[in-house]
Amino acid sequence: MAHVIAVLGAESTGKTQLSLALARLLSDRGRQVTVVPEGLRQWCVDHGRTPRADEQQAIARAQSDAITEAARQSEVVVADTTALMTAVYSHWLFGDQSLYAEAIAAQRRMTITLLTGLDLPWVPDGIQRDGPHVRGPVDNALREVLLREGLPHAVIYGHGDHRAWQALAVAEACLARLALPPAPPSQPRWRWICERCDDGDCEQHWLPRA
Repeated sequence: MAHVIAVLGAESTGKTQLSLALARLLSDRGRQVTVVPEGLRQWCVDHGRTPRADEQQAIARAQSDAITEAARQSEVVVADTTALMTAVYSHWLFGDQSLYAEAIAAQRRMTITLLTGLDLPWVPDGIQRDGPHVRGPVDNALREVLLREGLPHAVIYGHGDHRAWQALAVAEACLARLALPPAPPSQPRWRWICERCDDGDCEQHWLPRA
């Protein structure tokens, strides 16, 4: 099975652009890479609307199934969102927490989780995006779940190529570590860099320069 790099984040934080750019950089380094796009985006295009509460679970499962299928055929998979994003939005929009258990179980199978920071400006994107006021609460909800469930992650900041290079630095470091002999049980495979807050200065200081 492939190593799966999951890219999560609130709306208009550059998840799709980062996923594609990271895949190109990894491919340039000789890795076989498959990108799994965000299924919700195509769903909204096909239906001309955003999904109802009762349609969220099918969308989440379809995203997980697409990631699993890609992982059978590639060395590295870059997933533009996972079922966890659907679970968080379903909770935030509809008060429905029923998708969390399955989404968290799927997230635990991810090799690396990258969380996109809120440093990019919000831009409209048809019917899919709700507005800049949504980004903060969704970002907070994502962080709360990741930390509560002990799901390792790194927060990615920066604009353009710099953002992609920061993601590459995290991905390459984690993949290299996973290639080493197993660590003692007391040591995690890797850990998130900062669990204090969403302070960009705090979370960016460690990142190596491109």
